[in-house]
Amino acid sequence: MTEVGGIAADQLVSYVERIERLEEEKANLMADIKEVYGEAKALGYDVKILRQIIRLRKIEEHERSEQEQILEVYKRALGMS
Repeated sequence: MTEVGGIAADQLVSYVERIERLEEEKANLMADIKEVYGEAKALGYDVKILRQIIRLRKIEEHERSEQEQILEVYKRALGMS
């Protein structure tokens, strides 16, 4: 193992290369996701709403319900419903 300034250079190179590979994979995945949204949009789906649905599905049911209740309270307070 080669050390430079107290840093294990071989280990550092390994981490940097792994991160670079993962960043490349992430970019490819983001391109794939963009393509899927594009397909959905071409078929008439509202991409903005699809993104909201995806975000909501990541939240636990009880948390989502609580957020919706608070949102309704705020909307009533602002005269929106």
